[in-house]
Amino acid sequence: MNKTMEIRLHGRGGQGGVTCAKILAALYARLGRSVQTFGDYAGERSGAPVRAYTRVSDQPIINRNKVYEPDHLVVLDPSLLGHDVIAGLKHDGTLLVNSKETPESFDTDFRAFKLAVIDATGIARKHGIGTRSVVIVNTTLAGAFAKLHDLSLEDLEAAYLSLGLGSNFPAAKEAYETVRILEADPTAREVVEAVAAAEAAAAEISPVIRASILPLTEHFESLPTGLQTGSWTARKPQYVQNLAPCNAWCPAGNDVVGFIQAVAEPNGEAQAAAILGHSTPFAAVCGRVCPAPCMEGCNRREYDGALNIRGLERWIADKAPVAVKAAAVAMRSDAKRFAIVGGGPAGLSAAYSLAKSGHKAVVFEGETKLGGVLVTGIPEYRLPRVELNREIDAILALGVEAHCGAWMDAARLTELAEEFDALILSTGLQKLRALDVPGSKLQGIEQGIRFLHRANMGGDVKLSGHVVVLGGGNTAMDCARSALRLGAESVTVAYRRSLEEMPAIREEIEEASKEGITLLLQRQPIAFHGHGKVQAVELAAVTLGEADASGRRSPIVTAQSDQLDCDYVLLALGQSIDYTLLPAEWKINGEKVETGQPGQLVFAAGDVATWEGTVTHAIGSGRRAADYARVALGEDLQVFVRPDRELAVPVTDIRLDHFMTSAPTADVLEPAATRRRSLVEANHGLPDASEAHRCFSCGHCTQCDTCLVYCPEGIINRRIDGYEVDYSFCKGCGICVEECPRKAIEMT
Repeated sequence: MNKTMEIRLHGRGGQGGVTCAKILAALYARLGRSVQTFGDYAGERSGAPVRAYTRVSDQPIINRNKVYEPDHLVVLDPSLLGHDVIAGLKHDGTLLVNSKETPESFDTDFRAFKLAVIDATGIARKHGIGTRSVVIVNTTLAGAFAKLHDLSLEDLEAAYLSLGLGSNFPAAKEAYETVRILEADPTAREVVEAVAAAEAAAAEISPVIRASILPLTEHFESLPTGLQTGSWTARKPQYVQNLAPCNAWCPAGNDVVGFIQAVAEPNGEAQAAAILGHSTPFAAVCGRVCPAPCMEGCNRREYDGALNIRGLERWIADKAPVAVKAAAVAMRSDAKRFAIVGGGPAGLSAAYSLAKSGHKAVVFEGETKLGGVLVTGIPEYRLPRVELNREIDAILALGVEAHCGAWMDAARLTELAEEFDALILSTGLQKLRALDVPGSKLQGIEQGIRFLHRANMGGDVKLSGHVVVLGGGNTAMDCARSALRLGAESVTVAYRRSLEEMPAIREEIEEASKEGITLLLQRQPIAFHGHGKVQAVELAAVTLGEADASGRRSPIVTAQSDQLDCDYVLLALGQSIDYTLLPAEWKINGEKVETGQPGQLVFAAGDVATWEGTVTHAIGSGRRAADYARVALGEDLQVFVRPDRELAVPVTDIRLDHFMTSAPTADVLEPAATRRRSLVEANHGLPDASEAHRCFSCGHCTQCDTCLVYCPEGIINRRIDGYEVDYSFCKGCGICVEECPRKAIEMT
């Protein structure tokens, strides 16, 4: 060796590039050479590009510079391989790359040199060097280098033992024996030289202009350095759309963030309505009666109060119809015919989804009107029929055919399953839960569902005296508030658990209390008393035990009881599926129904499939059942599935310090004193749509310019549809990610 041999290694922090350089130095030192080795790094994070250098000579080495024109290159990470890495490599040099690819597959620029390729990562992982996530490839690559330069395995092993790396030698030996080497391609060499000459000529024409240096006293602002990142890049920011908790919590699958961002814009109601219409035909309904699980998931709830999403949904629907217009839908040439049994929110949601997809939907409803529980169970002071009918009419305008007064039995269901391409059951929970206690047959005791049916379907319902409602759900609240409006002097709701466990909508409970309805908690009915007609209900005190399957604490009935005088009792104790309606061989499994008949396609939607008991769950279930039916008939589409709540942006990822505190905008209510005796709508909704501006827009970019302002390099630029990052200057510092108020940027 009559000159110094220089080796440059390119890797990333954590891969062991500097140690690899030391191994090569130790190997040549054992051969009696003078060696020098050092790394070129400081406080770079794991994954940042790192360089290391080794010099070998017959003479003492006095050069302390970095290696700019190496004789040989070692690349530990193939993602680093580029023109800047091979810059300066001698014409007769060698290039060793850690890669799964074959040498022949590499670009011309790299084939101009003697090329050696080894899957060092795979070998190191096989031999357990490093961890599953961070594989250390340095000792393996050193074995391939030894073979490339005709160094013996014996000398290599001795070097490993001297450095205490004997356990890694088997991996180095495997690399030594399996490295693939390809001689330099002369044609490729000529191409590389021609490109280099052209670049040199261009450099002479356009010399580098160096910026003048100002004295410290003249510095008034920090300017971008203008230094390109090059191979230093280990991470870069990417704009992403993460799952917002409101979207994840909505059972109907509404794009909550989308419609709120739309309505926040001037005159944005029409665009917001179009976004809602993609997933639901019942925005005006849900804006009034939905329990709003989206508000339960809202991250703003942890800050200064959940966004009034339900109120905004109602505001949009009251300003612009959400359902797709009939003019925008054409019947498909291959349209299928679907029978839907049950004209409630689930069945109508399924019909809407099918009709706007160009199919024929035929709804069979037992009542004289469409709407199901929306018309028979929810009082008009909560859901005005004019609003409900407007949204039902929009569904029918799509060509949905409806047959009311069509009660079903098992035989008729079988006929429909044969007559249509597919059948969707949305019959709800028809079986009412009763109380098997002494006195339960006395007059004046009625199922709350039947009471609401009589009141809502035009029956002459008048009450007086004291009414007791047994139950704690939405039906119980509807019964209690309706009883007050229909003449009862006083109303008491008795529930066997605590207020926290009551499943009714919070606002309904609060409004009922303000209207003068008494809540009697942790009481279980054990008997009714009276002579022919109920005069009192006996209630036992209840203590609460461990949580049951519903997540609520189990009621434990005690021996202590007392009697509550009453004139009327309404039972709101829950419902279940009436399986006598179904053919004996049909089995419901979520939205899918097993019929036992090949080719017979039957699906379920709403409470009969989910038992969830809310309008919004029914809408989502109807949409999902329609999707399943279309897929079963050969269509290629993505079935609607509710997102995983665990993937939603948590409040801990929201930069709360970027937002001013602002209390939620409340709905405008009729005074309790006047609404308690009136069937006119009690809640008038939001006064305006300004509530939309409180939305964090979790996981969704709002072009707030925070990233642009905080970028220390000044290389984030605003575009019409978002931002653009000049990655050639981005240093991957991650400040834009840290400062993003809503987790709409991530480092990759």
